[in-house]
Amino acid sequence: MTALPKCPKCSSEFTYEDGNMYVCPECAHEWSHDATPAAADEQRVIRDSVGNVLADGDTITVIKDLKVKGSSSVVKVGTKVKNIRLVEGDHDIDCKIDGIGPMSLKSEFVKKA
Repeated sequence: MTALPKCPKCSSEFTYEDGNMYVCPECAHEWSHDATPAAADEQRVIRDSVGNVLADGDTITVIKDLKVKGSSSVVKVGTKVKNIRLVEGDHDIDCKIDGIGPMSLKSEFVKKA
């Protein structure tokens, strides 16, 4: 059994074949069998809320109060976070916040300091 490729638009694993086309049931994207796959060595660019490109080791500032899941604490606006690490997934940033501990943040709620 051959593995079908993931959807190039939404990265869904649930693609299926329809004749000579692949179809994604989640986003309704269709592409042909002979379409060139995206370059695997292509780096994903992660940008902050104002469009600055983020990199590992950067210092960022939180722009919105963020509730900490499973806790009553809050990460306040203006909190500086040093030495971030960029990761794949829904939450783009892994970091350690003083007083709270290790945390994952979305890049849309931070800006580069």
